[in-house]
Amino acid sequence: MSRFPFFNRSNTIHSSSSEPSQKPYNHLLDRSGSLSRFYGSVETVKSTGSSIRGRMVKKLCNLFESPKDSSNLKPSPSSELKPEPLPSSKCGSEPGTWFRLPDAEDRIVVYLTSLRGIRRTFEDCNAVRMILKGFRVWVDERDVSMDRGYRKELQCVLGEQDVALPQVFVRGKYIGGADVIKHLFESGELGRILEGFPKVKPGFVCECCGDVRFVPCENCSGSRKVFDEDEGLLKRCLECNENGLIRCSICCS
Repeated sequence: MSRFPFFNRSNTIHSSSSEPSQKPYNHLLDRSGSLSRFYGSVETVKSTGSSIRGRMVKKLCNLFESPKDSSNLKPSPSSELKPEPLPSSKCGSEPGTWFRLPDAEDRIVVYLTSLRGIRRTFEDCNAVRMILKGFRVWVDERDVSMDRGYRKELQCVLGEQDVALPQVFVRGKYIGGADVIKHLFESGELGRILEGFPKVKPGFVCECCGDVRFVPCENCSGSRKVFDEDEGLLKRCLECNENGLIRCSICCS
């Protein structure tokens, strides 16, 4: 026999097998008598459960079921009211029926943004630019991100504060946004609308502004401040916008 009895596995196996197997947790897994102990009997559980469940189902059915005899019910005063017709669109049946841009009867005006803050807006503005550029016509692009006055001008013309970009005007008449321009281009109607405008050379780029439509102010050099010699103070330049820029005199005249 080994000096260390705890290394003798035969004794361990025989000793454990000789003891009667006990399952101390069997009484926790036995659920046969739990219901009867809690409610007293199985019949009480069935009657109680069916009554609670039945009342809940009945309430739900009453919410979704229509009344059986609808002919006997008198209509409510609100049901007798006829819906008012929706007001017609301001744009009318044809583009430019209501909104007109002053001093733009001889040009194509597009309000857009060159900022990439909102991807969908930038892509729509770029798509409209490329569509109009394909017709080789000169476009008066008014970037609202370069001049705050253009946004106020567009809001005043459309009569709305939240205006989506881009917005296109042809001969002073309002045409629409990117979806309208794409639809007119695909249907071939855009070419008919743009007839009569002078053509520009392919690949034409303004040498002064590079088609940006803005140049730094010549009066203040873009600083937005000028020195008043009479008062000896710096004052705000009145010839440029909030970014110290003015419109290009060559391509925007």
